[in-house]
Amino acid sequence: MWRPPQRIRWYTKPQAWPTADQAAQSRLFSPILVGGLPLSSRTWVPAMVPWRATEDGFVTDANIEWYARFARGRPGAIVVEATGIRDIPSGPLLRIGDDRFLPGLRKLVEAVREASEGETRLFIQIIDFLAIRRRPEPERFFRQFLRITDRHRQALASEAETDEAIREKLASLPDDELRTILDAREMEALRVGHRERVTNTDLPHIRALPQQLPSLFSQAARRARAAGFDGVELHYAHAYTMASFLSALNDRRDGYGGPREYRARLPLEVFRAVREAVGADFPVGCRLLAEECIVGGNTVADATYFGIAFARAGMDFLSLSRGGKFEDAKQPAIGASAYPYTGPSGYECMPQYVSDERGPFGRNIEPVTAIRHALRATGLTTPVILTGGIYDFVPAERLLAEERADIIGFARQALADPDWFAKVRSGHGRDAILCEYTNYCEALDQKHQQVTCQLWDRKQLDEPGIAKTNDGKRRLTPPRWHRSSK
Repeated sequence: MWRPPQRIRWYTKPQAWPTADQAAQSRLFSPILVGGLPLSSRTWVPAMVPWRATEDGFVTDANIEWYARFARGRPGAIVVEATGIRDIPSGPLLRIGDDRFLPGLRKLVEAVREASEGETRLFIQIIDFLAIRRRPEPERFFRQFLRITDRHRQALASEAETDEAIREKLASLPDDELRTILDAREMEALRVGHRERVTNTDLPHIRALPQQLPSLFSQAARRARAAGFDGVELHYAHAYTMASFLSALNDRRDGYGGPREYRARLPLEVFRAVREAVGADFPVGCRLLAEECIVGGNTVADATYFGIAFARAGMDFLSLSRGGKFEDAKQPAIGASAYPYTGPSGYECMPQYVSDERGPFGRNIEPVTAIRHALRATGLTTPVILTGGIYDFVPAERLLAEERADIIGFARQALADPDWFAKVRSGHGRDAILCEYTNYCEALDQKHQQVTCQLWDRKQLDEPGIAKTNDGKRRLTPPRWHRSSK
């Protein structure tokens, strides 16, 4: 993962923890309505992919225990991981593209209800993504993947030679010569791996996305309601399909790219289809980027425009992240896929304790504040969820008091200690295990390995009956919290 060159080390330093009475009077642990749905507190666990589903996208016992474990801490809401809306293979990622996935999803919902005694609300994040392939061996790329054209023949002055001879010549050339012969997409496929973009409208299935996605998302949302979820979060963030339509880099010329109003067109059409499918009483919001953090990408001004458009259309909440794009991702090793959290924009999404002068904590605060203030200035009251490097009660409470956000998201902090919410609310904040922001979890996610936290995955490994990772070396969920009597 990319890190700022300053390499300043930062450490978590909690301020005063509240007593139980103080927590009960706090904004953080006060109720709020999301749409018509009451949350018991303004605490939110954003979607995190733990890689515990089957290879076919079905819910496993490990999925169920993962979400039940978070629910025992009783946050106001949990968002289930990015769940694929297409009925296509996508590895150990949950899917919702067919009714056959409903029984497992219902069990997951029931487990969260039971673990939190009905207190924690459960949303599911639904996502679409385009094809991305692993970085190939150069020899294999030239032999198998590259389609030889007249352009290649002319560049090599080898019009009469066979395709095989052209491939051999290209494979022998250094990069500086290859760049004069291969086009940008061919060079990317060779050096990074082929990746589809929403702007590849020469491909029929990419061109047809605006006609296909509203139905796919709305059917998935209908299944989410049938499974018992309390609401849906549309994934409009990071490196995936819907965020790519919103991006300033989207220059499609079919009415779905270019100016902001055209880039917002498909996301709004998806939302309207979802709303029609689930009804007005089922909360629907989205995850979007406050900033893309890439050259030529969306700024806070873009996000403000989209946030206002989505709120006016009737979205029930806006959850704001930042960065996490393919455009500046690190070149993967041969045989690996590009990962959108390895470049500078990925760092903005998941900053580490090795940082710059700004540090890893709260890098999203100012952009989110600006977006929320713009919403309120237009008379819109849609709840805004602030996420990114928040681990302590006092700053979280201050952000709410200063009206910079309506709900606070705790992702890595909740992973480090799912009981953080219960501990702080009961006056036991001193027992909280604080995230150290080493991004140990992010490194596992990058490899599509079962995600755990280094602060607990080697603890009490001899505990009877605990579930372990596939290699048997790490526990899959944190130990239970035994409340101190002090």
